[in-house]
Amino acid sequence: MGDVEAYSNFTVTEKKTRKVKKTTKRRESNDAGTDVTITEIERTTNGNQGGEYTKAMNKDWHGQHFCCWQCDESLTGQRYVLRDEHPYCVSCYESVFANGCEKCNKIIGIDSKDLSYKDKHWHEACFLCTACGESLVDKQFGSRSDRIYCGKCYDEKFASRCDGCGEIFRAGTKKMEYKTRQWHEKCFCCVMCKTPIGTQSFIPREQEIYCAKCYEEKYATRCIKCNKVITSGGVTYKNEPWHRECFTCTNCQTSLAGARFTSRDDKPYCADCFGELFAKRCYACSRPITGIGGTKFISFEDRHWHNDCFYCASCRTSLVGKGFITDNTDIICPECAKQKLN
Repeated sequence: MGDVEAYSNFTVTEKKTRKVKKTTKRRESNDAGTDVTITEIERTTNGNQGGEYTKAMNKDWHGQHFCCWQCDESLTGQRYVLRDEHPYCVSCYESVFANGCEKCNKIIGIDSKDLSYKDKHWHEACFLCTACGESLVDKQFGSRSDRIYCGKCYDEKFASRCDGCGEIFRAGTKKMEYKTRQWHEKCFCCVMCKTPIGTQSFIPREQEIYCAKCYEEKYATRCIKCNKVITSGGVTYKNEPWHRECFTCTNCQTSLAGARFTSRDDKPYCADCFGELFAKRCYACSRPITGIGGTKFISFEDRHWHNDCFYCASCRTSLVGKGFITDNTDIICPECAKQKLN
């Protein structure tokens, strides 16, 4: 709505005018940016009768010519409102230009203060909190879904709440946020030790927040041997975690990380220790037959040989996959056996 002024005009007799009195009675500014001035002017004249005219808008008019721009009714002696340099009677101005009140649906006339917010308008008496009915004039308020609320009611209904204590975030309160959750600074603390996290590192787990120390105490992977936290580079053996430096041969304590090993009674051994302690020994070379790395061996009666050691005692020909004959404690090929018989 543009700037408007409401006036009372007057009729004068043009002859021997002696006294002029102008009195401004009320000027109001509403929230829509509209200034409304209601003015009454009294003019007294003395002298002989002369022609009458109307003085308005800093101009002189014949009485029948100063009319409402909308309905053409004479404005002589009537209050009028000026809009875009055109005069309107109060009734036409209010029906064409005045806003309707959002609460009571009545016209907000020129004698009422028009309070506006987001293209909506209210009488001063109608500008109330939707929830508690308290006047919002000259007070902070909030809006939601085209409704207005006082600060207290808005906070109770719509303000975001702390995921720790459930209380709302008051204006100016520092807020800690992580993903879709938010906390008061004092509520953003470790679920175990209750120490505020602040700017320290933290670890989320499900719906709870842990400081690094408490998370390690409760959930971090620990070495099955030394029971200390494995921070990096661990080894898994039989579904159990080990530090690389803790995963050693049970007998000689040599590191088994990246090396060949085998186990006995669920304990790891390097190849050498396992062979020395538990493996069968080759009848030919007396070295252990470990089987590590897919080593093949031959067994006969109570004796065992590496594949490479299973050969004829006379001609040294390999007997792997061939027939052989025992000669006391030796094994010989059929050809050597014939030669001995001859």
